[in-house]
Amino acid sequence: MEHLSAEAEFAKLGLTLPPAPTPLGVYKPFLIDGKYLYLSGHGPVNDDKSLIIGRIGADLDQEQGKLAARQVGLTMLSTIKANLGTLNRVKRVIKVLGMVNCTSDFEKHPFIINGCSELFAQVWGQENGIGTRSAVGFGSLPDNIPVEIEALFELHE
Repeated sequence: MEHLSAEAEFAKLGLTLPPAPTPLGVYKPFLIDGKYLYLSGHGPVNDDKSLIIGRIGADLDQEQGKLAARQVGLTMLSTIKANLGTLNRVKRVIKVLGMVNCTSDFEKHPFIINGCSELFAQVWGQENGIGTRSAVGFGSLPDNIPVEIEALFELHE
């Protein structure tokens, strides 16, 4: 069975990519090492370049947190597309680290990060779009963003 490309799958979702963020610190947003693509931690950038702000369990509920994680995923896709030209260069997701800015009693970190993981599964398919993952809570994140995610991908040779 013929599989649609990642670009075609993304187009079917009807979502828009926010502008690719520029570093506010001393780091590279992405790095390619052989067949591996490393993405630095990304936050939830909106289409107007503003950030989604707030702590989950205090300012945002878990549904809003999951949407914020999906927005982080879209921001990561934007970085890939802006720097590699196409989402089709990615062969598969290897690892995702999801960091959740939440109250100390919040326990649904995996639910939040599913917002990003489900997006990647839609774009690259169940087999290649789902990799290993950690979803952990943090007492704070830069600029009080609700979610930060970094990831490692394998590229097509």
